[in-house]
Amino acid sequence: QVQMVESGGGLVQPGESLTLSCASSARIFSISTRNWYRQGPGKKRELVASFTSRGSTEYADSVKGRFTISVDNAKKMVYLQMNNLKREDTAVYYCNVRLLSAGYDYWGQGTQVTVSS
Repeated sequence: QVQMVESGGGLVQPGESLTLSCASSARIFSISTRNWYRQGPGKKRELVASFTSRGSTEYADSVKGRFTISVDNAKKMVYLQMNNLKREDTAVYYCNVRLLSAGYDYWGQGTQVTVSS
């Protein structure tokens, strides 16, 4: 059974930084797309950042220039560096490893990020 464990969430003030980490046991980790999603209070889950198997990245417009996704294939880790956090970044953040061509779509349990003064 694949394990996906996020960590690093917490309470921060606006303008501060936070780094989320996700440890995966998925065998297909390095050939998959690695994603961070979030779901804010009363909102739908949204894609925040993606890191493809070819090394390209994509970001939601709301986080461009502030968030950075990175991966360590050797350690099967996914990171999300979040700078200049805003109140609207408050959400539960989920790590996702996806290889749809092979039918794989793994999710973590989520980690809470709260931005408040």
